[in-house]
Amino acid sequence: MNKAEKAVIEIKQIDELADGNSYLHHISPLSKLVVTLAYLLFVMSCPKYAFSTVLLFILYPISMYAIADLSLWQALKRMRFILPLIIFVNILNPFFDQQILLQIGGFPLTGGIISFITTILKGILVLWASYLLVATTKMDALCQALRQLHIPKILVSLFLLTYRYLGLMMEEVSRMSEAYYLRAPDQKGIHISAWGSFLGQLLLRSMDRATEIFHAMKLRGYIGEYRLMEKEYPPAYLYFFGWLCMFVLFRLGILAEWIGGIFL
Repeated sequence: MNKAEKAVIEIKQIDELADGNSYLHHISPLSKLVVTLAYLLFVMSCPKYAFSTVLLFILYPISMYAIADLSLWQALKRMRFILPLIIFVNILNPFFDQQILLQIGGFPLTGGIISFITTILKGILVLWASYLLVATTKMDALCQALRQLHIPKILVSLFLLTYRYLGLMMEEVSRMSEAYYLRAPDQKGIHISAWGSFLGQLLLRSMDRATEIFHAMKLRGYIGEYRLMEKEYPPAYLYFFGWLCMFVLFRLGILAEWIGGIFL
């Protein structure tokens, strides 16, 4: 099984997760989208030295993943290509920020180390929240929520069609890779000399497939807008307002001071 086939399987697995039957799966997509956007905003707005504040935000993914019966580790595993980028962007922080801010057991912690750890934690939390939204919300329902936020129709249709037919493109890459490996069985990966022709063939095949899909859509009445099946969901006021209030408390540090007062 090559990497393209594994990517197709992971995409299908995420779609299967979105068909779950937990409490979170039945919440309004608009509520989940707004709460997720608010979570990302509050997490990313935390100062680079506010590790304790950022740490409080971990309560949201831990509780919601437990309710939705999802694995935090599996989510990180599927986001494994983004984590090295987060680490690489902040790898120089400990070298440039040498100011000592804390002493733990005689070991000095500089501002660079604290900001490095805080930024990585923020990145992990953002990935968890994004994966939670996709794994508990069908793409059609998510696009419906985007339209309710008055996102332009053309952008929503482009987003939906790109996601829906991403799997088809990966299947095409898988077939082309398998054909290449059959002609070069002793070679690991695609040789650099074949990259140009490989991408060119992929582009031509993608254009042919896109033309076929467009003609099929036109025969089914497509007039420039992908019409979504609107579905009504029960109100989730407790989920919506509860988490928004919690995020405000986390961000302002009120809850952290309260917890610290209890233990200290």
